[in-house]
Amino acid sequence: EPLPEETAPAVTREHRYSSMVTLYIENTSDGSKTPSGWSTRKSDGAAADKPFEFQPGANLIKGWTEGVLEMKEGERSLIHIPPELGYGDGPVGSPGGAFYIPANSHLLFDIEILGKVGAKEAEF
Repeated sequence: EPLPEETAPAVTREHRYSSMVTLYIENTSDGSKTPSGWSTRKSDGAAADKPFEFQPGANLIKGWTEGVLEMKEGERSLIHIPPELGYGDGPVGSPGGAFYIPANSHLLFDIEILGKVGAKEAEF
């Protein structure tokens, strides 16, 4: 169960976090979204629910780091990332492959921060 927002710790650059993520390509002219093929959620096409671990600022696109640093543990948010804070003018993946992000894509990440990697749940 997520922590109440007022007591949930903020995400920081000092820790690694576990998260559930689905990445969409966003059409900014009509607000529609297209699955990129990359998700950690079975409900969004992954083979199984498998959390993604990350540390803000470490091998991530700038927009991801900026977005998650505004979040708290237990929170789920949609983060909109313009091309200049994402993958820019280079495509990622391959058309027809496991995932594909065309050049100059606006990205939409559906991210849920599960908590710090290695943190134990509170015992009562």
